[in-house]
Amino acid sequence: MTPEKLQRDMVARMKLKHLKLLVTVGEQCNIFKAAQLMNMAQPAATKIIRDIESAYELILFERSSRGVVPTLYGEVLIKHAKLVLSQIKHVSEELTSLQGGLSGHVTVGTLITASLTLLPKALVRLRAERPNISVTVVEGTQDVLLPNLVQGDLDMVVGRIPEHQDYDGLTSIELYQEPTMIVARAGHPLSNRGVLSLEDLLQEDWILPSPQTYLRRELDQNFRDQGLPSPAPVVESVSVLTNRTLLRETDMIAAMPYQIFRTYEQLGELCRLPVPALARKGPVGITMRTEGGLTPAAACLVEDLRLVAAELTES
Repeated sequence: MTPEKLQRDMVARMKLKHLKLLVTVGEQCNIFKAAQLMNMAQPAATKIIRDIESAYELILFERSSRGVVPTLYGEVLIKHAKLVLSQIKHVSEELTSLQGGLSGHVTVGTLITASLTLLPKALVRLRAERPNISVTVVEGTQDVLLPNLVQGDLDMVVGRIPEHQDYDGLTSIELYQEPTMIVARAGHPLSNRGVLSLEDLLQEDWILPSPQTYLRRELDQNFRDQGLPSPAPVVESVSVLTNRTLLRETDMIAAMPYQIFRTYEQLGELCRLPVPALARKGPVGITMRTEGGLTPAAACLVEDLRLVAAELTES
């Protein structure tokens, strides 16, 4: 079947309900559960999937006693089904906003860099200005959040922007450059030793973000720039609360984005170790899909993120 014939056939046969069913089965890995969520009988859901497979001569799901798993063909179809449904969401929210005042829902992914100051302050502003907009926040690392953004599960990702875009179809807006601090508990033995070098810190007990994070890569590169090996982590964690408690109750040290450190410094809990500023700073901003645009609700959040970023830069 040629691409043109397949396209015509899909336009004629496929319904939005079919796309939603494929996505739900892919998420649940179980046709019975997916049918329940869509208020369908399982035989009807099974027939729809088999009819699609038969029409296009493709196997979309591998069946077993434990459920179903999408095949490569199924993954491709589900990926694009998510994007189609995401665009339907955009249309419905824009029409609703035109009818009765701006409303809608935004799903935003956040990285550690944005989770304590930038995003919460923007959400406070959004809530005050647009109380009819609801928001879901998903915290994670780039390797988890960016694929979800590409698939349409997220409207945007806020936090550190990678130096090289690893995923096609995404674009980023830089809001500001943020330095990384080397930090420890207030009163840490190293805090009164005068100026320290990175080499002085190699034997310390480190809390480091996971290797998949750009913060970790930037920190490692700072050590490599000085001809030093990367520090060995005692704990790998991207949890702000976990790292805060570990730092307060031990003599561990950590690399921390400036805005997060500043919050705990003002509370008298953490101090910056006297290490010269790290040469590499990380761009913080918003990553979105290149095509498809933002819903009006998401566009409002982007504007509030810009305003908060400007305030943070000034302060």
